[in-house]
Amino acid sequence: MKPRLQRRVQRYGWDKAADCYEELWGRQIEPSRRLLLERAALQPGEHVLDVACGSGLVTFPAADRVGPGGRVLGTDLSDEMVRRSSGEASRRGLAHVSFERMDAEELGVADASFDAVLCALGLMYVPDPVTACREMARVLRPGGRAVVAVWGERRRCGWADIFPIVDGRVNTDVCPLFFRLGTGDTLRFEMEAAGWEDVRLERIDATLEYADADEAVSAAFRGGPVALAYDRFDEATRASAHAEYLESIAPFRRNGSGYAIPGEFVVATAYRAGQGTKSSANE
Repeated sequence: MKPRLQRRVQRYGWDKAADCYEELWGRQIEPSRRLLLERAALQPGEHVLDVACGSGLVTFPAADRVGPGGRVLGTDLSDEMVRRSSGEASRRGLAHVSFERMDAEELGVADASFDAVLCALGLMYVPDPVTACREMARVLRPGGRAVVAVWGERRRCGWADIFPIVDGRVNTDVCPLFFRLGTGDTLRFEMEAAGWEDVRLERIDATLEYADADEAVSAAFRGGPVALAYDRFDEATRASAHAEYLESIAPFRRNGSGYAIPGEFVVATAYRAGQGTKSSANE
């Protein structure tokens, strides 16, 4: 898929998913968020950039950690995600939190203006991850660090068949190379290619729990990256896709109607080239 088309698919796809993403995925991706925030070791008063922030699942906890003396900016390609997150920040009365629509490969912020950059499960969707990682480095102050989380290896993510199932019903790749960054040391290699130093990877297992088939299907088709393609399906196509997906996750049925689907996350901690490391971010 050409980069411009991929960005367009992601932008409008996440607009479609915005109203249900947090409800259907928030609990399931909590282990990755928790480790990312631990490794970031944010301090009161720091300035933080959250790239591909989505509904603010990392942005708002980051804001709690830096406090009103700090600043947190969340950026996302989706207008709807930015709109909803901005509204939530206003509802909470968080004057030190803001959201803007930006491309991760072309961040519209000044050089050396943040102490930390976070990216939770967003880098997989970027056409050129190395360029995005270079942008993250550019906006960091001396001594700044980045913490990036991606999904792990395809064979360790039990829901992975959602992509070929959808791709078999549309004329484009919904999310090409989704699991590439989580395979082996690829994420480390990409970050090093972008100039990051002391890149450290950690893998964690997770279980995606869904109460029943309807919840599992909604998460896979409505709450994630295939939402735009799914929106184009007629009822017959949806029914056949649902059936095929449920068959693919049948091995993960629990007693009763629920599902416990395995997943894996990779979390990378890195530092801006030439600045050394801060031990507190890995303690």
